[in-house]
Amino acid sequence: MQVLSEEALEFVAKLHEAHAARRDELLALRKERRPLGFLPETQHVRDGEWQVAEAPEALRDRRVEITGPTERKMTINALNSGAKVWLADLEDANTPHWDNVVQGQVNLYEAARETIEFTSPEGKEYKLKGGPYPAIVVRPRGWHLDERNLQFGGKNAVGALVDFGLHFFHNAELGKPYYYLPKMESHLEARLWNDVFTTAQKLKGVPHGTIRATVLIETIPAAFEMEEILYELRDHASGLNAGRWDYLFSVIKYFRDAGADYVLPDRNSVTMTAPFMRAYTELLVKTCHKRGAFAMGGMAAFIPNRRDPEVTENALRKVREDKTREANDGFDGSWVAHPDLVPICREIFDGVLGDRPNQIDKQRPEVSVTAEQLLDFKSAGGAATRAGLEAAVDVGVRYIASWLGGNGAAAIHNLMEDAATAEISRSQIWQWINNKVVLDDGTEVTADAVREVLARVGDELEGPHVAAAVELFEQVALSEDFVDFLTLPAYERI
Repeated sequence: MQVLSEEALEFVAKLHEAHAARRDELLALRKERRPLGFLPETQHVRDGEWQVAEAPEALRDRRVEITGPTERKMTINALNSGAKVWLADLEDANTPHWDNVVQGQVNLYEAARETIEFTSPEGKEYKLKGGPYPAIVVRPRGWHLDERNLQFGGKNAVGALVDFGLHFFHNAELGKPYYYLPKMESHLEARLWNDVFTTAQKLKGVPHGTIRATVLIETIPAAFEMEEILYELRDHASGLNAGRWDYLFSVIKYFRDAGADYVLPDRNSVTMTAPFMRAYTELLVKTCHKRGAFAMGGMAAFIPNRRDPEVTENALRKVREDKTREANDGFDGSWVAHPDLVPICREIFDGVLGDRPNQIDKQRPEVSVTAEQLLDFKSAGGAATRAGLEAAVDVGVRYIASWLGGNGAAAIHNLMEDAATAEISRSQIWQWINNKVVLDDGTEVTADAVREVLARVGDELEGPHVAAAVELFEQVALSEDFVDFLTLPAYERI
């Protein structure tokens, strides 16, 4: 197939002509940080009687969703995994090398038509096994990312419109244009996506409402606008997802200079059972089911190691605990990052769902979440430790090196990491330095202390991108002005 055909580029150009300027306006609005709370001007939406559109058959049972990039071998493995949904990731698990962007669209085209095959350089063949295959739900890039390899009106293209536009143009005819929408910060950004969907469907002559979108609630501002986001997308909405890692990054970023009450401890000590994280997920389930939408659980980042039984046993135990909590809380399904985890997640949700495809009927009327609970970050407990600082630097550098090399889904220390990992690592260090945090060993986190750890990590690691990763990590963790997304300066290096 020809991804960049004249007709496809003309279609994407029309999306830009209609919507790129509004995207720029909304990005500018993000800079106007406001006190967080439920919006008084949208109280009527929260009080109103409305439901999202009924789900299409392919999305009614989402008990297990596998996530991963659109690299060819991983595409085939995802389709053969036995999951109900494959989140085909063009965002945080994908380095936006132009080859990755274009080849990803080719792979999605063939995956949708069940014709994809792959032979590795070693001669190993990968083929589809015969189904049934997961529904494919594509995650385009967030609103903040540009695509420099295409220009419209003399400006770089919008990455989200390129990813969505090319996929929709080439696959809408199959009748299953499903998407995951990342990084939104307000219902106004959801309204823009809804407008983009309406334009795209009109241009292709596809019935209004054919598109279905699940929104990741992975920013702290969006946590206060869940109902409004569903309302804006109600003709196209399928559900909300608890994007836990980016949510932590957003919390740190939003309150990075707000004082000691907003400083989070080591990343690994902030679990989903922390009261402020419980408030977030409980509100998400209640909101979704109230409006007839699906509530999707977060990523199980632990991955098994077929050569290490102890690692595998630990991973399976952690995933089982995580998914059991989600299933009992009312989630309709959840994410895993590895095919070997699909049976565990399926077993747990089977135990709760039985023959039902979902548990939207679990309405959770007893849940009442306040703004204070969502913002009670001191409830995380834990502490900032020397081990946590060194782990943040180590994992951050390792991930950035992988990303610069073209691999945005990296297995690091038995966890499947994407860009949110490095974002948490570097933003947490920035926050610790600027709030003069003292570690458990009595030392204060300073730029010099971080540089010492960086130098040691850089000496210990090998690879063509390590030096650049160390330099970039230092830039985004230690700069005087906080960089909103590390992928912005990172993109300039690929």
